[in-house]
Amino acid sequence: MIDERTACVAFTGHRRYRGEADDALAQTVEELCRAGFRTFLSGMALGFDLAAAETVLVLRRRFPGIRLVAAIPCPGQAERYPAAERERYGRLLAQADERITVSDVCDRGCYRRRNDYLVDCASVVVAWYDGSPSGTGYTVGRARRCGCRIIDLWRDPQPVLFADL
Repeated sequence: MIDERTACVAFTGHRRYRGEADDALAQTVEELCRAGFRTFLSGMALGFDLAAAETVLVLRRRFPGIRLVAAIPCPGQAERYPAAERERYGRLLAQADERITVSDVCDRGCYRRRNDYLVDCASVVVAWYDGSPSGTGYTVGRARRCGCRIIDLWRDPQPVLFADL
């Protein structure tokens, strides 16, 4: 379980993400590290979640105190991923500092429970959200209602500035 919500960032984004905001993502995570954020949660879904996890792992070399937490909705999350993405998922999971499986069973509700967990643990949510009804939309809406700061790289692909944190 995450102890310090104020120093925690969660990621949420669409599965169809193909690197459109990679530079802004890396710069934003770097600025969050500089501002004192140390724990980064990825839901480990295809697309933006995996890209965000990779970004954290790359920056961990420069910021050794940061942690990647894999928030897994249920066992077997990656079973239906294409082979290359399953391998990527496994590699990222092996490098995560902590792995939390939110539900023992894979059912429709496990993804929402995972998304709730992400929001409940974080004070900042970095998103790649296009406004469409989706799990990402649910998570961004819940984060907004819970008072999390939302950095939406879809709407504004500029990195967050250190002074803005």
